[in-house]
Amino acid sequence: MIEKREKRKKIFYVPGMISLVFIPLFCLYHFHKIEAFKNYEALDFSLPNKEDFEKYKVWDLRKYKIFNFNNQKSKEEQKLKELRLFMHDLVKYYDTINGAKIQFGPKTDYDTFVNVIDIVSEEKIPTWVLFGNNMYIIACARPKKRGFVCGTTEYSLRNSRLMEEESRKIELNVFQKSFLKQQWLILLGYLGIVLINIFTLVKINKNQN
Repeated sequence: MIEKREKRKKIFYVPGMISLVFIPLFCLYHFHKIEAFKNYEALDFSLPNKEDFEKYKVWDLRKYKIFNFNNQKSKEEQKLKELRLFMHDLVKYYDTINGAKIQFGPKTDYDTFVNVIDIVSEEKIPTWVLFGNNMYIIACARPKKRGFVCGTTEYSLRNSRLMEEESRKIELNVFQKSFLKQQWLILLGYLGIVLINIFTLVKINKNQN
């Protein structure tokens, strides 16, 4: 004789909904807090040798305004703003008389040095030299309008770097859009699972009542 099995009641672990909903949200908050999705970049630059620095007399090419970043860190933010404005005017007005001399020292914070490099890149400074603890910022004269300009090696290299930078920005933009699209698919799938579980719990409660 075949024994009839007793139909058992399905067990649904309601507190599991807490883990399903809040743990992923907590992970997203944690990743955002520690800047796990932050994109880190690098900037290439070269240092001149002493012979070239002395040959071109870089220290005497312009009337330099000194920006000293070897003091208290609390005052550096304002100095960085002043430096950005000064660099912007140098490039905008093709100033071949004035320049900026940035002084670093033992008390200079590493973040400050990186911020200065970023400003140089963002303001598209055509010529700058880092020698010892000093950085010299120099703007170029207004270019003459010609049908064809045969640039120097330095100009060609700078132009190539600008093209590489533009290409890198386009690639980064494409990557970010693709990454965001993937995250939206994952998020929609996660929300779908949550909704299915909620509807299932509601249905079970109605049947029990």
